[in-house]
Amino acid sequence: MNEQKQKGGVIIVCSFIAAFMMTALPLPEWAANWRPAWVAMVLIYWCMALPNKVSIGMAWSTGIILDVLQGTLLGQNALGLTVLAYFTVKVHQRIRMFPLTQQALFVMFLILIYQLLSLWVRGLMGVPPRSWTYWTPAITSMLLWPWLFIILRDIRRKYQVS
Repeated sequence: MNEQKQKGGVIIVCSFIAAFMMTALPLPEWAANWRPAWVAMVLIYWCMALPNKVSIGMAWSTGIILDVLQGTLLGQNALGLTVLAYFTVKVHQRIRMFPLTQQALFVMFLILIYQLLSLWVRGLMGVPPRSWTYWTPAITSMLLWPWLFIILRDIRRKYQVS
């Protein structure tokens, strides 16, 4: 039983490491603004699937790591991911019943809230968004959500993460 818990934790951590790697992956300048919010999407999935295991505390620590990775103000991503995790855990039972298309719309809504909080913090620092493409990660995250959901669900089932 204890071995199974450790195995599940390793799978969750590995999925977050993969999300951090996808976030840090260099993209051409024209595609950089279209990068999906990988860490936020992985966090949403695990908060929906295992809300007792992955919740606000994990969101805060993941956000701090993302702040360090991206070189942003310490706590900026942590605040956004914590709010995102709170909303996801609060309504996780309803979201799980939605078809993937409706889940994708909900994910877009959550990513928009996450980006709005980041924009607010940037505004307090006096750093405005560069262009309208600041909001495009919500769209790409919405489009990639069904595939990410299916991949993580299959991994969770294969390794019996619970």
